[in-house]
Amino acid sequence: MQGCVEGGECGGEEGHQGSPLGGNSGVGKVVAVALAKRGARVVITSPDERAGEEAVQQIRKESLNLDVHFMKLNMANLQSIRDFCQTFCRAEKRLHILINNAGVPAVLDWTEDGFSMCFGFNHLGPFLLTNLLLSLLKSSAPSRVVTITSDIYKYQKLDFQDLNYNLVPLFTYCRSKLANLYFTQELARQTQGTGVTAYAVHPGYVAGDWTAQFSLLFQIVTYVFVSMFFISCEAGAQTVIYCAISDEVLQHNGGYFTDCRPSRLCSYAEDAGIAKKLWEASEGMVGLTSFRRQPAES
Repeated sequence: MQGCVEGGECGGEEGHQGSPLGGNSGVGKVVAVALAKRGARVVITSPDERAGEEAVQQIRKESLNLDVHFMKLNMANLQSIRDFCQTFCRAEKRLHILINNAGVPAVLDWTEDGFSMCFGFNHLGPFLLTNLLLSLLKSSAPSRVVTITSDIYKYQKLDFQDLNYNLVPLFTYCRSKLANLYFTQELARQTQGTGVTAYAVHPGYVAGDWTAQFSLLFQIVTYVFVSMFFISCEAGAQTVIYCAISDEVLQHNGGYFTDCRPSRLCSYAEDAGIAKKLWEASEGMVGLTSFRRQPAES
């Protein structure tokens, strides 16, 4: 997989306006540079203002594009998401590419709104943000929503009796990645015919700064493992870039991509009934009960 992903660069159209969330480091930063090089106006986000501003300067330097900007956003806080969307929609007239890249690993923690960190940050955050930006995406159509997931989704199933499960962080992480898939599929159904398309991407197992929160001993122990089995951020970014700009993906609206190609999911991960049920449950959890649903085609 590493050789296949690293073997190809993704080309695409220029001049779009994109907002890759979490673009201050890792895969998100690589994607931001790639979009900026193609002439896009890019907005990156992070809860850390200093890190975000530093990333903007680096992206501008690498891409030779000064139209790169930072906006503060904490995906673990629903009010922060609402404030961001209100400010963004007032400041920006168009949004062609929304990349839900921000995410947290398997950690035992809680968001400021009382949700398990993995489920709240990785699923509920992007769910609320995308919905609040949906009107702008529709008015800017054709537009795309690319959400980062992981093939680790296959090791868990959702429990609607306890979506906020947080006893085993790894299980919670797996469920949040499965939720990303259901979200993408239902978003594609909800926006059918509007010019908005949605894609879920497994970028590969990327070597990044995710071990920084752990002890030095853990970082040392995992170094050899990471170097043997993980891929670079540049390699991991290729499928994200592909889904953001390639016309080849348009025929796979709601699809799941790995290695710059559509990939098959486990049968339960394609259950439209579960996807719709999760969407409705998520609306209630984030306070979007007034969201107008579009009827599914018969």
